[in-house]
Amino acid sequence: MLRRQDVGHRVVVRRIVGVSADRTLFSDALGELVDLTETDLTIATAKGTVRVPLHEVHRAKRVPAARRPPAAEVIGLELAANDAWPAPVQARLGGWILRAAENWTGRANSALAVGDPDRTLEEAIDAVTRWYTDHGQQALINAPMPLAAPVNAALDERGWSARPLTLVQTAPMERLLAGAARTDLPPVALADNPSDDWYAMVADHKGTLPPAAKRVLTGVPDAVFAQVRDAAGELLAVARGTVTGAQRWHGIALLQTAPSARRTGLAAHVVRAMAQWATQHGATRVYLQVEERNTPAVALYGKLGFTTHHTYLTRVSP
Repeated sequence: MLRRQDVGHRVVVRRIVGVSADRTLFSDALGELVDLTETDLTIATAKGTVRVPLHEVHRAKRVPAARRPPAAEVIGLELAANDAWPAPVQARLGGWILRAAENWTGRANSALAVGDPDRTLEEAIDAVTRWYTDHGQQALINAPMPLAAPVNAALDERGWSARPLTLVQTAPMERLLAGAARTDLPPVALADNPSDDWYAMVADHKGTLPPAAKRVLTGVPDAVFAQVRDAAGELLAVARGTVTGAQRWHGIALLQTAPSARRTGLAAHVVRAMAQWATQHGATRVYLQVEERNTPAVALYGKLGFTTHHTYLTRVSP
């Protein structure tokens, strides 16, 4: 049977689906284990998310990943993502990065567990807990999978919970630039700094923005703030793009459209404009981060050419 430390890994589950002529009928599901509770398990398969009650599970086991990116590539992308979302308070624990930003977003308020913490794993977890306690915050650890599988296993033993699985997805830059620009949509304006209503639209999704949030958003040298307005000047869509890391990763974040403007192609319109900007700033690769449970966003990004590079769990101290 599967255990908590298998979350984030590729698994196969044989499920009992019925009985016919005294013969038990089974159905197999293959995918990534995204949750495991006392009553059921959840798998992200190629056809969508499947929740299976444990009493229906006949057999379940971990299987090799279909394609596992090299550890160095995962670390490089995670460090580029950290540079693109820079917490104003940071400290080092060997290769780990401790981050705090007034509790605005998990990414900016968790320890990034990549590399060697220069001490035993148990000592590293203790040090993380002390650091966040000293900063008046609950300890969080961002554990990329399967790279940080040992970290997740140790946190399971300590009773740390997990927030929903996050997919780190990538796409070829040429895919985002393919095709002609939409001339039937309002133009995408790219600014060096966000406008007040840009902040307001982000706050509607991310909650009130403390001073640390604005430092996170504007603390990257190569950053752009996209916005689309209708003829009356009303804001229809926003996004933030960055270029960071030794490999010049283009990061897409905070892509949002007003409810009245959804399903009109604005998201792809904005992504294309930011990709053009990113190539001018030396970017050759593109990534974004999205919660696995956000199925509309995952579907949209799939249509744009994004696939999952790796995943991470944000672990929460008891």
